[in-house]
Amino acid sequence: MRRLLVLIPNWKVVLAVALPVLLGAGAVVGAYLLYAAAPVVASPTLASGAGLNIPPPAGLLVDVSGAVVRPGLYRMRRGDRVYDAIAAAGGLTARADPTRLPNLAGRLHDGEQVKVAFAGGAAGGTVITRVSLNSATQEELEVTPGFTPALAAEVIDYRINFGGFQSTSELVDVLGKSVADYAIARRYLA
Repeated sequence: MRRLLVLIPNWKVVLAVALPVLLGAGAVVGAYLLYAAAPVVASPTLASGAGLNIPPPAGLLVDVSGAVVRPGLYRMRRGDRVYDAIAAAGGLTARADPTRLPNLAGRLHDGEQVKVAFAGGAAGGTVITRVSLNSATQEELEVTPGFTPALAAEVIDYRINFGGFQSTSELVDVLGKSVADYAIARRYLA
């Protein structure tokens, strides 16, 4: 019988120890290469029908509405002021009421809504101008206390599809407005 040339003494023991180490190192290198070659997946977004253009997450998210050039959601840096948010929205329109502006020097907070009033509203807080549900524009409804931009759009849709409102209480009965918000809004509705 021929004897094989043995270069490593106890080669079976060395192979039993080295093989798992080599397989583990190969698995780590393979996982790294797979991860490095994987395409970057974008973060989930809202359905395209939602119509919201939300800026990327960083800083404060502020909603600017009313008499500004481009109302919508804006990302602002911490420490920014209300006038910075209005400037980010394109500034005031010609229809803005300069006597009823929000505190321009106020610091912004995350989730804050900055409403810029339209001209022709209440002056000094003593006179209340009433808004008709059946003839007001969406912008006028949005700056009415107790209304959100979404509810203002629902009011316009309801007027178009069903011919208007018989009573302001239909906001609660038909559109599902909360009773608390309705109690605030009814002072401003004709």
